[in-house]
Amino acid sequence: MAEIVPVVSEALEAQVRDLLPSQRGFGEDLQASNVITPIIDLTAAAQGTSLDVSMQQAIAFGSQTAFLETSSSSTIINNTGFYRVFGTFAGFTASASTRIGFFDMTDGLSTKRVWQNYLTAGAAGYLSINFDFIVFIAAGESLVAGVNESGVAIAGSTRQIADVNGNLVNPSGFVSQ
Repeated sequence: MAEIVPVVSEALEAQVRDLLPSQRGFGEDLQASNVITPIIDLTAAAQGTSLDVSMQQAIAFGSQTAFLETSSSSTIINNTGFYRVFGTFAGFTASASTRIGFFDMTDGLSTKRVWQNYLTAGAAGYLSINFDFIVFIAAGESLVAGVNESGVAIAGSTRQIADVNGNLVNPSGFVSQ
């Protein structure tokens, strides 16, 4: 026999309100049933995108910003939002000192290292290390890419994937049908 029970969860109700704005005025509690019910996932359409995450984060001519740092550091992102950062840290290891590639976040008052890798001093050879991560930049913050000395490079690309409120940013030129 079918049984329907109320589900009391502010988190679930908030998500329903966010994904289905037209349902905000209804005061009914969410309900669960022990009957198997076919489900149609409308999440992507409700969030305003029809793209899979991997396609939404695609490289696009008008969306990418490349960077290359070979001797010091520079700011690569200083606008709010969520960004995908990917690329390579590489160099020759035949040096008397350890060579470091890094990403720092700063709010203008303090700096925090959020990623680093290094090439060991004295070891001979070439090393290449890939990176691919998502970073959130709040108002007043920035992301800096750098190396501690010449002979190594940190190079890659950035692309905004969502604004500061979490609204997805599709690749430049993409038009949903």
